[in-house]
Amino acid sequence: MSQFSDIEIARAADKLPIQEIGARLGIPAADLLPYGHDKAKVGQRFIDGLKDRPDGRLILVTAINPTPAGEGKTTTTVGLGDALNRIGKNAAICIREASLGPNFGMKGGAAGGGYAQVVPMEDMNLHFTGDFHAITSAHNLLSAMIDNHVYWGNDLEIDTRRIVWRRVVDMNDRALRQITASLGGVTNGFPREAGFDITVASEVMAILCLATDLDDLQRRLGDMIVAYRRDKTPVFARDLKADGAMTVLLRDAMQPNLVQTLENNPAFVHGGPFANIAHGCNSVIATKTALKLSDYVVTEAGFGADLGAEKFFDIKCRKAGLRPDAAVLVATIRALKMNGGVAKADLGGADAEAVRRGCANLGRHLSNLKGFGVPVVVAINHFSGDTPAEITAVQDYVREHGAEAVVCRHWAEGGRGVEALAEKVVRLAESGAASFAPLYEDGMGLFDKIDTVARRIYHADQAIADATVRQQLHAWEAQGYGHLPVCMAKTQYSFTTDPTLRGAPVGHDVPVREVRLSAGAGFVVAVCGDIMTMPGLPREPAAERIRLSEAGHVEGLF
Repeated sequence: MSQFSDIEIARAADKLPIQEIGARLGIPAADLLPYGHDKAKVGQRFIDGLKDRPDGRLILVTAINPTPAGEGKTTTTVGLGDALNRIGKNAAICIREASLGPNFGMKGGAAGGGYAQVVPMEDMNLHFTGDFHAITSAHNLLSAMIDNHVYWGNDLEIDTRRIVWRRVVDMNDRALRQITASLGGVTNGFPREAGFDITVASEVMAILCLATDLDDLQRRLGDMIVAYRRDKTPVFARDLKADGAMTVLLRDAMQPNLVQTLENNPAFVHGGPFANIAHGCNSVIATKTALKLSDYVVTEAGFGADLGAEKFFDIKCRKAGLRPDAAVLVATIRALKMNGGVAKADLGGADAEAVRRGCANLGRHLSNLKGFGVPVVVAINHFSGDTPAEITAVQDYVREHGAEAVVCRHWAEGGRGVEALAEKVVRLAESGAASFAPLYEDGMGLFDKIDTVARRIYHADQAIADATVRQQLHAWEAQGYGHLPVCMAKTQYSFTTDPTLRGAPVGHDVPVREVRLSAGAGFVVAVCGDIMTMPGLPREPAAERIRLSEAGHVEGLF
């Protein structure tokens, strides 16, 4: 166990100038747009010149369902990237940017931890290169243009009761979930109900992470549905002539960010859509750029494999033409014990039997991943209190299910502590065993796609929805949206829609409360259960502990 906190370890890092990191990938200094000495954006002109290069091998890191005990998916992603470089592979990692909401709330940052981190940690977890601010500004520009259009005569005949475009802010602020806008008299417009989502839930965020270039970005922005008329015909962002100005605001944000790990290996950190309401992966342009520049690219997907990996495969890989070569399924002994019924306060005690019970959750994810035709290895993210009997219980269980579980000590030892996993990943990726295929075909009906995910990934008896939801899906199919993939919005804590049901529940249904069309991003969102697009702060938010020290250093980030 390290005696130093994550932020202390990050601050002590021996960073290289970002131009040296770029040079390792063959990026000329002239094609890097530096933000200080240790981070830069990769220029679009350079990216455009990579199209004819072959791709490296793509490795997905995912995890069991998250618990308060922690799983360490990002830490494993970083550690594996470092380990691949240690064993002689030219490897890069691709992860998401951090949102200010979780940073100041409860979850913390998104840069890894211990000796498997991406740096500069403070910058990454705060304003970074301003991408989220640009997305917030572009989103709210469209919001302003909608209300302005209505104010000046409403030529598009927008039904103000059917404006579906909300505003966003990159902060957890429950007071803004539902508001009344335009109060204060005639000069302020027409009063109506409105609300805010967190920036990572914006469709603009999802679009930026799926677009391939600026032209594709603008087309997708124009395709967004912002409101409906009284006859229920849609009003698009391009109808308001907003797509051009929004693209201008997003021009720099569209370029991937290059930073480094503690071991001075390249890391692309770009985008960060919610893994509930959107697809929870870093940007397509960052992943594709890394694949052109590296032999191996290690990336992650948000939350557990039932959400993040499924969306990575069925949305990101499907739309971007990516073919993953292997997957890493992360678990901790502590999280498995929670899935086996142990309370968080009692996790310190050895309990191999609880671990074996909790392995049911691990086994279901393992089976699901194999169903996509991708070979899988399990990474046991090691904690100092893990006992040999508990570790053996996991390894035996995984072996019985046709895979291997490797103990990883990257948090304490960096890349050196995960070389065994790197060797296993290389063997899997280079074996040619991958035969990736999405879960369903494009031509399947929208509700059938939802039901397929519910049955095959959540192991539910069925998906259920009332007539209104089904009619809406049929209407979208008639309008030409039936080919789109579905994006399941449900709790990350369980295979069910009940966050308290851990393990591998059976005998449950998946109720679809409502459906939303993200026409620009290119998917249909199925909202299952209670999903918040604007989180709130906990009783004791992390913000209470974040401050500047007397030396001017940030303290309290994690």
